[in-house]
Amino acid sequence: MDVTGAEYGKGFELTDHNGQVRHLGDFAGKVVVMFFGYTQCPDVCPTSMAELAGIKKALGKDGDRLQGLFVSIDPQRDTPEVLKGYMANFDPTFLALSAPPDKLAELAKDYKIYYKKVEGKTPNSYTMDHSAGSYVYDTKGQLRLFSRYGSDPKGLTEDIRILLRQAS
Repeated sequence: MDVTGAEYGKGFELTDHNGQVRHLGDFAGKVVVMFFGYTQCPDVCPTSMAELAGIKKALGKDGDRLQGLFVSIDPQRDTPEVLKGYMANFDPTFLALSAPPDKLAELAKDYKIYYKKVEGKTPNSYTMDHSAGSYVYDTKGQLRLFSRYGSDPKGLTEDIRILLRQAS
């Protein structure tokens, strides 16, 4: 879905799984695909990240110009160590980002992301309901696309190729 010119999702200040503070501008020159999720998600999150890793491979040499970002909506369980291990399952260049709960709430509002803790049988067995989709930024850091979960990865691959060509 084309969201060019949207008045939301214009940037962020988040900490990556290596402890480094990151901003959207850090990835200038790359197409950025940003997904909100949590590491204990049983299906949507790992599927989305695996598809993004597949897209990066499908891009060939242009895959170096794609930055995958995973923003945790579960700061209670998604520690930097957990996030680092999770990202290693997909692509070594992808980064997991996190924020304290109050900052996460602000970020979610800015990105129009829904998330809610759903209590489980034990205090740590909860799940998280959440929006499922990826935000795609062009190489200049402009929000251009929203890709819904379940969309054909081939379409997103082609959209990213177009954004990369526009930057050349």
